[in-house]
Formats: sequence, C-alpha cells, structure tokens
Amino acid sequence: MNRIETIVVVGGGLAAGRAVQELREQGFEGRIVLFASERHRPYERPPLSKGYLMRAEPLEKGFVHPADWYDAHGVDLRLGTPVTGLRPDQHLVAAAGEDLAYDRLLLATGASPRRLALADESGAPVAYLRTIEDSQHLRQRLAPGLRVVIVGGGWIGLEVASAARTAGCEVTVVETLTKPLLRVLGSEVADVFLRLHEEHGVVFRLGASISGVESRGTTSVVHLEDGTDLEADLLVAGVGVSPNADLATAAGLDSDNGILVDEHLRTSNPDVFAAGDVANAHHPLLGRRVRVEHWDNAIQQGRAAARSMLGDPEPYARLPYFFTDQYDLGMEYVGHVGPEGYDDVVLRGDVAGRVFTAFWLSGGKVIAGMHANDWDAIDPVRRVVSAGSVDLGALRDSSVPLADLA
Repeated sequence: MNRIETIVVVGGGLAAGRAVQELREQGFEGRIVLFASERHRPYERPPLSKGYLMRAEPLEKGFVHPADWYDAHGVDLRLGTPVTGLRPDQHLVAAAGEDLAYDRLLLATGASPRRLALADESGAPVAYLRTIEDSQHLRQRLAPGLRVVIVGGGWIGLEVASAARTAGCEVTVVETLTKPLLRVLGSEVADVFLRLHEEHGVVFRLGASISGVESRGTTSVVHLEDGTDLEADLLVAGVGVSPNADLATAAGLDSDNGILVDEHLRTSNPDVFAAGDVANAHHPLLGRRVRVEHWDNAIQQGRAAARSMLGDPEPYARLPYFFTDQYDLGMEYVGHVGPEGYDDVVLRGDVAGRVFTAFWLSGGKVIAGMHANDWDAIDPVRRVVSAGSVDLGALRDSSVPLADLA
C-alpha cells in the first residue's frame, strides 16, 4: 500500500467525528482535515428530537468531542466550510476557493429533510428537524396550548409529537398510511405506538392526503383531501430524508439512493470511502444493500471506514440498530426487514403493558427483533437475530427465556 499522509473527511456529523477519533486511536499520525458545512463541531442528532428537545438534556451533551479535542489530537477542523467539488482522479477536494490533496477521502455528508412542497410553495411557515438550529426553533416554540400539526408519522414525527404533548401542545399527526411507523414495524407493533400516542392525547389523521397548504398570517392551514382543514400555530414536516450524494454523483462516483459502497465502505473509486446516512452499503450478512439513517450506524460505520482507509481487511457486518424514547416507552431494534417484508411476527411478554419483545420472521428465519421497556433483553435479542435460524417453537413460548434461544 502507498504511504498515507493526508486523510480528508467531508461532513460534520457523528460518522465524521467517530471516524477521525478512530484514525487517531488506530495510530494514524498523518494529517487529518475535517470539513464541516455547519458552524458547529460534529454532533449527534438523536438529542435534537429527544433529550434536548424535551428540555431534559443540555445541548453540550450532543457534541461528539469537547471543543479542544480536535486541536489536541491534531485534527484540522474547518467549520462552516462546505466542500464544493471533488476530483477523485486527481485526489483533490475543493473548498473555500482552494484545492486540497488527499491520499484517502471519507464522505460522511449525511442527509437532508425531504421538503413539504405544498407548504414551501404556499409561503406557509413550516419547520423541519435536522440541525441544532431546527431543534432550537422547535424547543422555543413548544408551549401549552400551541396547535401543532405534524405531517408524517415516522420516527421524527412521533418523537416531535411526544415532545410537543409533554410541553402541553395540542398535537395532530397527518399520515398517508393507515398506521404510524407501518413500513418500519408492521401492523402489529405499529398498533402499540398508535395507542401510546392516542393515550397521551395525540390526534391522528390516518390514510390522509394533503390537497393544499395555506398561509394565514402566523397560522398555517392544512387542507386534507377529505375536506378537513387543520389550523396550525406550528406546522412540522417529518416526511423522511434524502441522502446528500450530489457531491459524489457530480464527481462520477456510483450512486443510487446514496453513495454505493462495498462491504469495506469503499466507493467506486478505491481511495474514496463513505459512511453514515449517505452510504448505501453492501451488507455481507444480509446479502443486499442497506442504507441506514440511525445513530449506531453512524458511529460504527465511521469507525469501520477509518479502519478500512488504513488497510483493515475486516468487512462491515454489524446488524442495523436503532432506538427511540417516547413518553414512558423506550425501545431498541436490531436487524433489517428489507423490501421483501416479513411473513410472521412473534410477540413475547406484556404487549398491552408495553413491556415485551418482538421478532420479525421471513421464510422461518428471524430477520429483526426489538424490545420495549425490557432493558436486559437487547443482548439476547441481538443474538437471536444474528443466529437467524432458531427453534421457532421455543421462540413462540414466552416461558422459554430469550437467553436460551441463541
């Protein structure tokens, strides 16, 4: 391998922060330059929709490293400096009007919220949640009696709903599907979250389509196709994100729903890697490409990409993992159902009391599992999902301890 003297990392999120840390921990002594388009040092995003938004945690807790860590570890951190171009054939990145040469490049450019076009075109104020400033804006607005309409019943939409109800807001969630989180969890477990939020006073408009959005001064009016009008003092859009792959695509790197990478997180150019929300990676255990938009993946892929850039031959094979906290329900999920879906789900424990585990099966194999409020269960859940093939009779028998299944 050619000597590696300079590694450039593009992106100011969790994957980037963990990547530069791993480079130093692996003994890399060369130059590291980290370009962040935001003016904040690398930070985690979960607190923005959870602890910080709920006023339960300080913002400082979300930063990957203390402010002095980068200088102390010889990382050239360039904040508020977006990379404007890549020339992989020449090993150059362009930023702030100059070109910088690299030996290895990591793209950790993340993702951006999908826009709610009807609101943007109407001029009605609409809030999105991705950055520190987005979270600060919502945090300042949430107050008793505020009418909040949330478009989208996914994780961000429901976490904002939880924070808004906790703050005393009136909350309505508009979702095109028949249940929130239906695509992620399936009908059986989606019911749990639907009931949870309804018990806390959230009103759902399910199977609903928006026909228009109108601005009336400081109020937004959401028109539904069934003729219902929803007035909002605060309109929040949580309709998913799109990977920030434009920089890679313009540079000729292979992209499709993100930047395409192999099991070593290497792109179509051998000296360019990608990690985090933007990476559409071949997963050696799942046997297909997976793009994961969650906290754990950003940490672990950032670290794995750093090791790959230094020549580590170990593929990235960690199963996808995510978590959420809503009201008094905390859950952790391991695995990936995939586009083919599942054909069975096994529920164990007290589903009504929201202390249970769930396993999704396809073709008689476990492909994903989760627990709700059963904090000792995550390790055995992970082992069951990793094993894939287990005794299904024992899995369905709640008297058999999870630890005995795999």
